[in-house]
Amino acid sequence: MSRNKIKSKVRTAKGRKNSSTRWLKRQINDIYVEEAKKQGYRGRAAFKLKEIDEKLKFLKPGMKIVDLGSAPGGWCQIAAAKGCQIVALDLLEQDEMPGVDFIQMDFMADDAPEILKKMLAKDGKGDLADIVLSDMAPNTTGHRQTDHLRIMAVVEAAYYFAIEVLKPDGIFIAKVFQGGAQNTLIAEMKKSFKTIKHIKPPASRKESSETYMIASGFRG
Repeated sequence: MSRNKIKSKVRTAKGRKNSSTRWLKRQINDIYVEEAKKQGYRGRAAFKLKEIDEKLKFLKPGMKIVDLGSAPGGWCQIAAAKGCQIVALDLLEQDEMPGVDFIQMDFMADDAPEILKKMLAKDGKGDLADIVLSDMAPNTTGHRQTDHLRIMAVVEAAYYFAIEVLKPDGIFIAKVFQGGAQNTLIAEMKKSFKTIKHIKPPASRKESSETYMIASGFRG
């Protein structure tokens, strides 16, 4: 994708917060936002999964995938286009799409894991998944250490769910942010997965500290 673009200026409207203005400016000048519209993706985040898959080539037809934090559905679109069947969850609403069974609820709710397992088992082929994806991120407070701890709590919950539902040699992919708290989780994950690596796809904004942790070769 060409990175050449004409930068647009956004004037700070009266009453608009500076943070809102910065977000709007990023959106207008973001080539991935423009390209997502052209290709019919529901958001620029679709390119993150697409770029990770182009590097690792893990999405295969017929796979069962759980997508946590799926709305508005960009990752679902990428996986569905590869012929995967997806069970998806998000706090926000997500429009229907072929190949995706979506539920709107909080993953941190006590009954969420069992509901997702039942959704996985709807096809009559068991309640195990080939891949668990997590693009979840809690609302930020602006305090970096607090935000890091909050995102790692969500990632940890997704990890423990993943080791309950993954098939042997399955894959777990989660969004994380740089910080020391992830080292403890990585040490735990090494007991369950053969390989763990970090990838920052080109679609991740340079100023963002987010990376994606890819754990592959689930030991079962």
